[in-house]
Amino acid sequence: MTSTPSRGSALSVRRTTVDDPLARPLLDELAHEYLTRYGSDADLRRYPPEEFAPPQGAFLLLLEHGRPVAGGAYRRHDPHTVELKRIWTHSAHRRRGLARRVLTVLEREAAHRGYSRVYLTTGPRQPEAKGLYLAAGYRPLFDPSADPESIGPLPFEKHLETPKP
Repeated sequence: MTSTPSRGSALSVRRTTVDDPLARPLLDELAHEYLTRYGSDADLRRYPPEEFAPPQGAFLLLLEHGRPVAGGAYRRHDPHTVELKRIWTHSAHRRRGLARRVLTVLEREAAHRGYSRVYLTTGPRQPEAKGLYLAAGYRPLFDPSADPESIGPLPFEKHLETPKP
């Protein structure tokens, strides 16, 4: 597990595992959100924790003064693509750009591990997530003018810059 301070703030990145006790409050709140919006949190149990572990995956927490405020993960989708999962900001810390910071770190780490594309889906009842991904340069793989409820999970992609040696 590693921790990297974020420039000019009390924020740090902790590269860890899904089973880290620090992750539990965020994942519990995410499960509650899924239950509230969709009636099920089954997606949180769909993949084994090892899929979010290096070298093919990653799980990180954004900490503020040592406490989790946001987090996210990726897993290998195919040899060139990672799939983002579990992007979440604690409800007491929203509207601060924290999810965008998590995205940036995950994208950077995926690119450094040789991935060239990010794929993700978000639920049709999560307009905040849809807005985040569009603002972060993700291309919708669906008709954005359609009723999201008629689509189901909303897929997005983004091509990553290859890091220079």
